[in-house]
Amino acid sequence: MFSDTAPAPGVPDKNILKRPGLRSAPATVETETPVGAPQAAAPLSPPKPSGRDAALEAKKKQAEEAELAKQKAEAEKMAKARAENCDRARRAKATLDSGVRVATTNAKGEREIMDDQARAAETQRLSEIIRTDCGPAPQAQTQAQ
Repeated sequence: MFSDTAPAPGVPDKNILKRPGLRSAPATVETETPVGAPQAAAPLSPPKPSGRDAALEAKKKQAEEAELAKQKAEAEKMAKARAENCDRARRAKATLDSGVRVATTNAKGEREIMDDQARAAETQRLSEIIRTDCGPAPQAQTQAQ
């Protein structure tokens, strides 16, 4: 008989399969064996784990492959952005170096002609962008990717 309540006080311990609240294996019930009867074979032990779980290894390998694909896609995205920045900076620097008058728009939306000081500052900024984005990718970025 199975119940959620404790057994009555008069029930012997050998008749109680499992006590409430305990998480251990059920108590073994002692059975009497005839003196002349041979002992029953020992119960089969569960198969020993080999230390490897094929499904877990497959999932782990799949996750690693997905991570590598993600990193590769991110690296390609960064390389494309660097190439685009390099191209824009080179074209802008070529325009500034040509000597053509360049107009910019200020915060009020008014058009202003770039003076020599602003032209020099912009040329310096574009040269820095060309230096960083037009060469090979820095090692710190490629290792972090």
